Amino acid sequence: MSVAGAATVGAVEAGIPLSTRAPLSPALDAESREWLRCLRADDATREEAVGRLHALLVRAARFEISRRRPTLPHLRGDELDDIAMEAADDALMSVLRRLDDFRGDSRFTTWVYKFALLEAAVKLRKRAWQGREIPLEPESWELLSSSAQAPEAEAEQSELLEAVQTGIAETLTPHQRRVLVALAVNGVPIDVLADRLGTTRGALYKTLHDARRKLRGHLRDSGLALESGLEED
Repeated sequence: MSVAGAATVGAVEAGIPLSTRAPLSPALDAESREWLRCLRADDATREEAVGRLHALLVRAARFEISRRRPTLPHLRGDELDDIAMEAADDALMSVLRRLDDFRGDSRFTTWVYKFALLEAAVKLRKRAWQGREIPLEPESWELLSSSAQAPEAEAEQSELLEAVQTGIAETLTPHQRRVLVALAVNGVPIDVLADRLGTTRGALYKTLHDARRKLRGHLRDSGLALESGLEED
């Protein structure tokens, strides 16, 4: 185990209480039951299981980083390894806090693997935007339009885009406008925006939902329908 990994396991032992030891479901496979038993132990068994779990999460994080590496040519090997370790560390903490959430819909190792994949993806997105300015104003409204249309359709789309711009400028609060433009128009990853604005993904989702609702109402009042990336998912 690496120095970072050992430090993480030590922090886990010191900082995360044992789970509530909910009864194990008889439907769980034997391997998953054994993982849970060891991670809920109150002796050296738990420390050994946490170490094995951390190693599994490191492998998962490295797999995800390797898969995405062609899109990150500016990152060096040592940087990628640091990201993998950070992702595994954070995934480990999340898994141990949520042991009682595991219901056996998949194998335990499959369940925990997803934590590492998510953490690695989030950290890579943040690293890709590190040092970059977050665009909070539309870089180009033309990106939402398509030139390969009949004149009538192009005119309708131009009218829609003009109404969208007006709605964003006149019906949204400054914060709603920044969030909507950054996420829906300029494609800023939500975890990156949350980090830059010092807020949470949940809060941004709520702001985005409210902004879309207001914008849809504005377009309905204008006799138009929203059919772009700004519409509700």
